[in-house]
Order: sequence, then structure tokens, then C-alpha cells
Amino acid sequence: MRIDIISIFPDYFAPLQLSLVGKAMSGGLLDVHVHDLRDWTHDRHRTVDDTPYGGGAGMVMKPEPWGEALDAILTESGPARTTVVVPTPSGMPFNQSLAEELSRLDDLVFVCGRYEGIDHRVIDWAEQIADVREISLGDYVLNGGEVAVLAMIEAIVRLIPGVIGNPDSLVEESHSSNSGGLLEYPVYTKPPTWRGLDVPEVLLSGHHGQVAAWRAAQSLELTRRRRPDLIGRAEQVEAARPDPANGSR
Repeated sequence: MRIDIISIFPDYFAPLQLSLVGKAMSGGLLDVHVHDLRDWTHDRHRTVDDTPYGGGAGMVMKPEPWGEALDAILTESGPARTTVVVPTPSGMPFNQSLAEELSRLDDLVFVCGRYEGIDHRVIDWAEQIADVREISLGDYVLNGGEVAVLAMIEAIVRLIPGVIGNPDSLVEESHSSNSGGLLEYPVYTKPPTWRGLDVPEVLLSGHHGQVAAWRAAQSLELTRRRRPDLIGRAEQVEAARPDPANGSR
């Protein structure tokens, strides 16, 4: 996968060199290019913002540098229908299902807005030549798109085959399609007793069926308690699964 990132703070993305994302880059599974939006400005102050039409507080990012940046990067990154991700509080919610979808693509371009956002003509224009996704990380507002892009990249890249050493680690994670969208059950390790608290006895039993049943029950109970909104969605996923009894595939 190739990822291009456009930001006025390119140094923000140095952490991508760390951990599993960094290993994916050094191992050739991931090709990341970080671009400074100010490289496409033409005044001595390298200006990227101006006052909003219609008045109001704050500044709006100018369309000219964004247009030139996307002209260069979309051509460089390959296919005309490259997916462009625009983090914005007014976008569609980012979730595990969307991360799984994006992880299957070959090219992603992330644009990091600042101030009051990017002149919307940039989005309207980009939609003519690319698959533009306006995506929200959550129901809150950040100072800019960089934090959201770091989070989305980590969620996406870890799903690329070969990035996680043991692919079974992805099977029962919270929100994954394999888990039916439920939250993951609690996990424990050695020692069996710590500060007066014991590991649940069933996990020490060696009985795989009982362990699986306990984990399923814990996952369901945790989801009911913390995210009851996910229960209905999980039930829909389960109802849509093929029934092995009638030979469905």
C-alpha cells in the first residue's frame, strides 16, 4: 500500500516510523510519503489560509495550494480514482468496518485540514477525479487532521496481511467483523494471583470449549454494559451468517 499525507506539520508523522507501522514500512509492505502543503505556496510568507467569505471567526485554508498539491500527488500515486481521505468532524464515522475496507486499497491520500477547515471547493473538485471520503474520528473537534490521520493509518495498516505477526490476533478484537462487532472479552496473563485478585478459574482449566463459552459470554455482557448500541448490529451480523445446517455458503 502507498500512503500520501499532506499537512502543514509534516513532522507530526515521525511516529509512523515506530512499532508495527514502521516495520511495515521497512519491510516493504507500506510506502509512506509525507508532504508539506506549504511547498505549493508562492508567496514569501508561504500562506495557506485566508478569512472566510460570509464572515465569522477563524481562518479557512485556501484552495490554490491544495489544488496544486493534489494535482501533483494524485498523478504521482497512480490510478485516477485514488481514495482521498479528509478527516473532518462533519464526516461519516470511522469504524473497524471502514478500516477493513480501506486496508484493501492500494493507494490512500490523507489531507490534514487546519483552522476552520479547507475551502469546500477543493473537496468538490477532488470528487471529480478521486474517491473522496470525508471521515470523522468521533463526535469531538481537534485542532487539525493530523491526530485523526495517525489514528486511522494505524487502524488501517495493522489489517494489511503480513503487518501483524500472528493474524489470529485480529480475529476476536473489539468491533471486528469476525467478532460480530462486539467488544473483546477481558484478557489475563501470569501470575495467576496478583494483589489479591485471581485470574478467572475457567481460564486455568485447559478446557477450550469452556474457555470459548466464557469469552463469548464476557464479550456479550461487556458490550451490553458499555455499548448497548452495538448489540442490535451484532445480532444483524449473526443473522446474516450462512447456516451450515442447510449447506449455505
